Amino acid sequence: MSHRAKYTPGPAAGARIQKEGDKWTLVLVRDLRHPPTKVWEAITDPEHLREWAPFDPDRNLASVGAVKLTTVGAPKEHVAESQVKRAEAPKLLEYGWGGNDMRWELEPLATGGTRLTLWHNIHRGFISMGAAGWHICFDVLDQLLAGEPLGRIVGPEAMKFDWQRLNVEYAKQFGVEPPTPPAAPRT
Repeated sequence: MSHRAKYTPGPAAGARIQKEGDKWTLVLVRDLRHPPTKVWEAITDPEHLREWAPFDPDRNLASVGAVKLTTVGAPKEHVAESQVKRAEAPKLLEYGWGGNDMRWELEPLATGGTRLTLWHNIHRGFISMGAAGWHICFDVLDQLLAGEPLGRIVGPEAMKFDWQRLNVEYAKQFGVEPPTPPAAPRT
């Protein structure tokens, strides 16, 4: 059995929501065993992002300026014209994606690892789905950094890896109704 076939995400954890009027922000925190410089490269370098993130950038995200982010796993190609607003290696990255703001903070841990925090503005009707998707992406990121890549798991592919369970668990934690996702593809 392959490393990927054995993968099952753990229970919903490490996420919360912040509400400011109609604006909802998903906040995800994950402690990684790897130093901030290695994590920074993984969240900015297109080659690394293609291994774990739900989008492909047309350039490195480590500098301020225009960028195109192509969503992966969507029913049809969606390219978002965006802007990297802040890039302060290896601690802070801010950009937009699909009209939503994203902020990544990397904090060194005493263990030599990194506390990675993502703030993602997201429509409240999809907040549990976003948490479930990022949960799996962060798992894949952690495995990639450990030298045991699983390969990107996004879109319909995530449905095969307990995404729906995570969606329901996060919805319960956030006190929202879980949205009904599209049916998983048959294999």
